[in-house]
Amino acid sequence: MSFGETPITVVGNLTADPEIKFTEGGAALAKFTIAATPRVFDRESNQWKDGTSTFFRCAAWRHLAEHIGDSLTKGARVVAFGRIRQHNWQTPEGENRSMLALEVDEIGASLRFVNVAIDGKRTAADASGDAWATDGPAADSKFSEKPPF
Repeated sequence: MSFGETPITVVGNLTADPEIKFTEGGAALAKFTIAATPRVFDRESNQWKDGTSTFFRCAAWRHLAEHIGDSLTKGARVVAFGRIRQHNWQTPEGENRSMLALEVDEIGASLRFVNVAIDGKRTAADASGDAWATDGPAADSKFSEKPPF
């Protein structure tokens, strides 16, 4: 993360299935919205009530975008970490508009209310460019024959 950026962590639920698109260069882009709704206990009614929801428009790129499309669906409770970005544009009528959005760097399922199974399989694309990636253990062995140094 660069100096001066605004990091943020959002916990909430996806309002719809993520929308996956590809740029002309082939980079994947996932767009989705997270609704964060606080719950407060009302002592008069002795019940929990939903507060006012805040909606965060989110975007994720490349392999993360593809994993989001493969893994998350409407209603999924997630924990997302990223940076606030401001987008400015002009309408066809000449009006200036802007909006804040969350550019997601990391996202995962919240385990507060559900169990989640993670397959843990990495694709070759995930390991590319990873300085710590190795050839991995031998196919028929639990451990690699290579020395650790």
